[in-house]
Parts: sequence; C-alpha cells; structure tokens
Amino acid sequence: MSQRVAGAGLTFEVPRPGALALSPALDRLHAHLESLVVGGFPPSVSLAVVGPEGLVLEAFGGQACTGPETVATTAQTSYDLASLTKVVCTVTLVLIAAQRGSLSLDDPVARWLPEYPQELTTLRHLLTHTAGLVDHRPFFQNGSGRATIEAAVMVEAKEAVAAGDVCYSDLGFMLLGWVLEACLGRELDEAFAGEVAAPLGLRRTQFRPPASERRLTAATELDGDQRLAPGLVWGEVHDGNAYALGGVAGHAGLFAPLDELARFARMLISPRQGDVLAAGSIDLMSTRQAGSGDDVRGIGWKLEPRDWGPWPAGTFWHTGFTGTSLLVAPAAGVAVVLLTNSVHPHRRLDQQAAMRAEVHRLLAEVLL
Repeated sequence: MSQRVAGAGLTFEVPRPGALALSPALDRLHAHLESLVVGGFPPSVSLAVVGPEGLVLEAFGGQACTGPETVATTAQTSYDLASLTKVVCTVTLVLIAAQRGSLSLDDPVARWLPEYPQELTTLRHLLTHTAGLVDHRPFFQNGSGRATIEAAVMVEAKEAVAAGDVCYSDLGFMLLGWVLEACLGRELDEAFAGEVAAPLGLRRTQFRPPASERRLTAATELDGDQRLAPGLVWGEVHDGNAYALGGVAGHAGLFAPLDELARFARMLISPRQGDVLAAGSIDLMSTRQAGSGDDVRGIGWKLEPRDWGPWPAGTFWHTGFTGTSLLVAPAAGVAVVLLTNSVHPHRRLDQQAAMRAEVHRLLAEVLL
C-alpha cells in the first residue's frame, strides 16, 4: 500500500511506508471510497490524512464535472470550500490579529463596524455563533455589492441579542470579514493571501480562482437556488451572497486543492516556530466556548464530532455546504481533509451527511 493503487476511477496511496499499518480497516476504507466513486455520489472525492511529519494517506477520484463536459478529478482539482472559508480564512485571520494585539476577541463589534446596532455584542459572540443572528438570508435576491448587503445585515442585527445560545450564522462571519478589513486595512482576499497563503506556501488556495483554472475546479450546483438565473455554477463561488459580494466574503468564497488544505491542517496539529498561528491560538479552537449537545463550539470550530466516530477529546471540525470538511484531532496527531462536490449536479444533503459520517467512522477505525 506504499505505492499508488489506481482502479475503478480511484487513486489510493499511503505515501510513506510504515505511516499506516496494513489492516482490514484500511482495506474497508479503500473499498468504501471506491464504491463512492463507482456509484457516482459524490461525483468527485478527494481525501487526505496528515500527521506531524506530513501526508499519511491520499485518495482521489471521480468526476470534477459531469456535464455539459466531463472532467476527471485529479490530485490538482480545487474545490469550493464553502463554509470552511469561515475557519480556514476568517478565524485564522482573527487569531493572527489577536496574537499581534491588533484586536481582542472581546472587542465590541461596534468598535470596528460603528453601525452595528448591538453595543454588547462582541467578536467572540460572532466567532461562537452566539450573537443571536439568523442563520441565513438570501440578500443576493435584492441587490449586490458590500454597501447593499452590509446594510441588510445591519437591519437583521437590530433584532439580534447575544444570549449565549448557539445559532449557526453566515451573517456573523460576513461581519467578521468586514471587521478584518477595517482592522487590517486591506481587502479580505489580500489579507488571506499575505498573512496565511504566502507563509504556508498555498499557491492555489484563493478567492476568485482565475477563469483559466476552471477545468481544474470541481463544479457545484446546476439550476440551484443561489443564483437569479438557472445554470451550472463552475469555477465561481456557489454561495449566492458571497457571489453578490464579488466572490470574497468572511463566510464563503475560498477555493483550495487537497494538498494545500492538508498543509494548512498539518499546521493545526503540529504548530512550529514561525507558523501563522501560535499553539495558544490553536488551543482556543479546541476549547469549549459555548453550546451543548450536538453543537458545542470553540472559537469558530465545532467540537465533539459524535456521529463521526470515537475521535478523542479536543478534536475540532467544520463542514462546508458544497460537500467539504476538515477534522483536526491534536490528541491523535492527525487531521482529515475530505473534499467533495456532493451538491453537483443537484444537492442531496441527507446523503451528503451520511457519506461524510461513514468516511470518518472508517477513518477512525484505521487511525485510532
């Protein structure tokens, strides 16, 4: 298993001999991933497991696009990360700014966005989804551009009281994106490129991928509800509000290929001198801040992936609507990157949730 095994449209590799012991559990994982690719759901699958020394397991296969032209998934396929943008970009930049003393997690939102109507709501409330904001509004249906959409978010915030209850909200992370622009003095995509992507060597992890890379990008939804007109979303952000904001937002818009997201994840399980995040910042991600039951929150991230297998205490994770996920288990010394385009050509959210859970349960058998 130390060499690539290709078959049925899936490439499966354990790149470093001895990194994973050959086992029936590993065989079951391999067989399950092949069954996903052969079955066509999700159309494209890319999986990486990374440890402190680097890549432990890699698999990819299927179709990055099923029509109007068919494009095979490769190791270079880039995916719309959807809400993984929240944790890879926005949370990371907030913690970098906090490390420098440029802001505090307990700053009132209104310090950075003076028109925010709730004086007692803090950045920590936004980061933990406890600001009382609704989960989503289709602002793109009524206009585009920051001025229009920010004004609509502020209207929603008039009724939002931070009460400690967790209510997952895209609006909170849209606000955090604008807070970062005010704090850092540059556009969110520029800040991410300079503060995160460049230091980690993430050359293709970016907002607004160039049109020349469209065939290197996994397509998402056909005739969905995130656009004003029907059509295939391919090579541009799926989320309608992020699209209306020009493709750059604190809640969605980032694209990345498997190897680069794995490099980011490696930093989270094994921070080193000079990495963009200090160990103390990473600890905040895995320390309970709010919530209970099935929705426990650290800073930005979810904790306790109960349906995904017996991952150890301190594991933190997040998902993206398009079919992406990232799980980090510092106590086990591993992180899991799962990238799919499971809303392509049409969304099947119940199947998506079941698929993610089963892959992670099988991985837990292999890794723990």
